[in-house]
Amino acid sequence: MNPAAEFDIIVYGASGYTGRLVEEYLAKRYGVGGEVTWEMAGRSADKLAAVRDEIGAPADTPLVVADADDAASLEAMVKRGKAILTTVGPYQLYGSALVAACARAGTDYLDLCGEPAWMRKMIDAHDAEAKASGARILFSCGFDSIPFELGTWFVQQEARRAFGAPASRVKGRVRGMKGGFSGGTAASLKATMAAAMQDPGVIELLRDPFAQTPGFTGPEQPLGAAPEHDPDIDAWVAPFVMAAINTRNVHRSNALLGHAYGRDFVYDEMLITGPGDEGEAAAKAVASAGPGLGGEGGPQPGEGPTKEERESGFFDVLFVALGPDGRQVRAAVGGDKDPGYGSTSKMIGETAACLVKDAPEVAGGIWTPGAALRGKLVDRLQANAGLTFRVESA
Repeated sequence: MNPAAEFDIIVYGASGYTGRLVEEYLAKRYGVGGEVTWEMAGRSADKLAAVRDEIGAPADTPLVVADADDAASLEAMVKRGKAILTTVGPYQLYGSALVAACARAGTDYLDLCGEPAWMRKMIDAHDAEAKASGARILFSCGFDSIPFELGTWFVQQEARRAFGAPASRVKGRVRGMKGGFSGGTAASLKATMAAAMQDPGVIELLRDPFAQTPGFTGPEQPLGAAPEHDPDIDAWVAPFVMAAINTRNVHRSNALLGHAYGRDFVYDEMLITGPGDEGEAAAKAVASAGPGLGGEGGPQPGEGPTKEERESGFFDVLFVALGPDGRQVRAAVGGDKDPGYGSTSKMIGETAACLVKDAPEVAGGIWTPGAALRGKLVDRLQANAGLTFRVESA
């Protein structure tokens, strides 16, 4: 963290679709000059001013012009903030210089990245430098992958109480989710696929469940690529589009926590479609439909769900920890808004606030939010961001 900074948080990309939602949340939650000080940053001063006025932020909300293609402007920006919160993706196209600048300056960094190959590239390039400078770099601070990372951590706390030890097997099962994807999400997927076409090494990283844990490879993990009946919940499950990034982040959390869940830890994520023949048919339909994030005619960067769609959205994820004697511990994580944007904008805002206000003891390096902030972040998300963490009976 940069102790000489003028502001706690600088939101970079404030005039974009998701950046605007983050600014709306910070303005409503913290105002200007409150517990958390913040400013807006982006490529155009005029656009920043327009967004500031549209979201009802005070006229004296600070604005700073910075551009991913202008190294000097990025260097100047990172010196002004304790933490840079960036929504400018795809990060593999627009994020590398900013991560490098933060790692050099000792400035914290947070994003919404769901691009595992790029994240591994940044870990290899900047983890040591961030440890030396004190910069805390946190990827995937939204629905990718906070509910899954912290949900796993939360159910493991209960497993320790129930079993006397962490569970070596945890299942993440999405029970319900309503919400859409923005053009930025689609653009990130397209950029990842384009990188994989050009570099076979990217394909290998995308296939590796331990891609985010350099130097460590754990046991074989479930593929989660086909419909199946899950006997532990007595329901059919289908492939879950975000499992490819969330599972990697959960394994990195485990490694960063000193393998607190064990070196033999097995984790997967799937979507619950229901019991019986209807559940089976639904699971097969989900599997045959594919991810459905991009394609011609889909949303473009800067576009996303309407306010009504965000407000009516939700998510509900079940975590099942399996004990060595067959017992189960269950916990659930829920959100009160569209997961990708309504909830994500609150999640990353509170993660940034937690990092700069509640976690001075966290050392520099490339972290996951769950490993760095754990119960402190759970508390903030429940108090402010509409998330719930609860233990359930099996």
